[in-house]
Amino acid sequence: MDKFKLVSPFRPAGDQPAAIEGILKALRAGERNQTLLGVTGSGKTFTVASVIAELNRPALIISPNKVLAAQLYSEFKTFFPENSVEYFISYYDYYQPEAYLPQTDTYIEKDASINEHIDKLRLKATASILNDRATIVVASVSCIYNIGSPENFSGSCLYLKPGAPASRAELTSKLVGIYYERNEVEFSRGKFRVRGGLIDVFPADTEVFYRVRFSDKIEKITAMDPLTQDPVREEREVSIYPAKHFISDGEQIEKAVSSIRKEMEERCLFLEKNGKNLFAERLKQRTLYDLEMLKQAGYCHGIENYSRHLSGRPPGSRPMSLMDYFPEDYLLFIDESHVTAPQIRGMYEGDRSRKQTLIDFGFRLPSALDNRPLKFAEFEKIRPQTVFVSATPGPYEMSICGKNITEQIIRPTGLVDPETEIYPLKNQIGRLIEEIGARVAKKERTLVLTLTKKTAEDLSAFFREKKIKASYIHSSMDTMERLDTLDKFREGEFDVLVGINLLREGLDIPEVSLVAILNADNEGYLRSETTLVQISGRAARNKCGKVILFADRLTGSMKNALREMERRRGIQLAHNKKHGIKPQTIKKALIRYEELRKRKDSKTVDFYESVVRSVNPQNLERTLEELGKQMEYAADNLNFELAAELRDRIYEIREMKIGKKIEIKKLRD
Repeated sequence: MDKFKLVSPFRPAGDQPAAIEGILKALRAGERNQTLLGVTGSGKTFTVASVIAELNRPALIISPNKVLAAQLYSEFKTFFPENSVEYFISYYDYYQPEAYLPQTDTYIEKDASINEHIDKLRLKATASILNDRATIVVASVSCIYNIGSPENFSGSCLYLKPGAPASRAELTSKLVGIYYERNEVEFSRGKFRVRGGLIDVFPADTEVFYRVRFSDKIEKITAMDPLTQDPVREEREVSIYPAKHFISDGEQIEKAVSSIRKEMEERCLFLEKNGKNLFAERLKQRTLYDLEMLKQAGYCHGIENYSRHLSGRPPGSRPMSLMDYFPEDYLLFIDESHVTAPQIRGMYEGDRSRKQTLIDFGFRLPSALDNRPLKFAEFEKIRPQTVFVSATPGPYEMSICGKNITEQIIRPTGLVDPETEIYPLKNQIGRLIEEIGARVAKKERTLVLTLTKKTAEDLSAFFREKKIKASYIHSSMDTMERLDTLDKFREGEFDVLVGINLLREGLDIPEVSLVAILNADNEGYLRSETTLVQISGRAARNKCGKVILFADRLTGSMKNALREMERRRGIQLAHNKKHGIKPQTIKKALIRYEELRKRKDSKTVDFYESVVRSVNPQNLERTLEELGKQMEYAADNLNFELAAELRDRIYEIREMKIGKKIEIKKLRD
């Protein structure tokens, strides 16, 4: 389908018609930068969907985290049920990057757990972009990382149709060439099997597999249900895209091997001239081993570090990202831009500093630096017409958009910004318990914002001791854990959700009527003007919405936030009075993430006997969970040595399950 079809029971209302018209006018006039300043609950997602449908141009929507990306993905799937709406986030459940710590001479090898279902969704996203203009991709900031050339990816696609001359041996060879694995026993995505005159191919990006029947040509292609093995439909033509994004043919690998060898020789000579013979020898051994693997298998561990050679790019050139797969006229929407834009800006430097150490000490060639995310200047240069979406736009988007700022303050529901009350810190928990009790009696929910993960966990435990049904949410939980927690919260399995920063942007929970912010006068990032406005907005979807700030003093951030919320509140109240509107709590169906939950496929590993005396077997799972959280925290803070020690400790504890296959828990989103 080449045309977007927006399906919605809603018609634009409130400020939506003016916002839609304003954005369309600017985009049609060729304006490159536009900001949609829309308050919480004003229907920004519907406005964006309306703009996409009206202009009928493919779109990329970048979200600041996986939870919000999942929420947006589900909403756009609802708005465009007949179009391609795709999901593109990091496919790592856990990721420990390769690192070297010269202070202790410690090398930490890359260790990662790849989620195969998310990998499938990523491949499906790129295939949809190349096949269908009416495509929307909802992504996290991982979309600015290198994924290989779109020309190589699309150029390696196999096009099969009945009547085309082809032999079984020819198709088998081509499938192997685009990284499909022959497996007659375990048939799953990215694999194929041969049965007499039939070849079954399970593409990496589809829900069905294809049964291809041969004689001296392709006689018939049938789409098959992988579960029932029943025919679904006959196909006139199918496209089978590669099972990996990084694609290289034999000629490219041959050129890359020669180029890598030349760089290795030059680098080793440089190291030797500077008296670093040990580093030179280490680099030579590691590189020669990788080259041998490339020649023999077409692949090696850490192949991404040679991506510049494999794609034939010149030194220092920018990598190919998801953005390169879109046609030139696509639209870019940066959701929660006040958070997302700084994330994009900071990606490159963090990646470079770690790799530079590996290069300096002979673990990697300098070309490894070219396997990286986009620099912010590169992102700026290649991004298309862009709409920044936020309730609190940052200085970057405000400065580049000039007058192209469209406000969406009036909510179609008539809801106003919540009333705000300030109470002293003394006895804040006692006061909070009283307020929670009033909400529980009305079957409403409460969000509580703390300053640390430990406080969030301890406070939720304290509430449970007081017979208040409560839970917590923070970044140490993997993506699906967070989504499950939010689902349970909306369904009423508990009444209070305690968090830190994840509750700031975008979460759509109309059942919440109270937001309580502890230590609101603790001036800083977690209690800035932007943060306070964003947090308060979580109560703006309920007509009984209320915000309580616990503070002993009125900070500058608090004053500015209160002033802005009162301004917005006044605009909505005046509109309601003029049109006789009574505020109504948003009625929203519970979002189900069934397609994303399919990704909970786990891998198993056999372990051998080991004894770890310090761990009580009865507490094994709890110990593993706690160590996993500590390992993730260490990796997030670039403490790779501690993260590696914790990883090894986890492996030791798992070995207590002697001779069994145990599930590798997902330790990272």
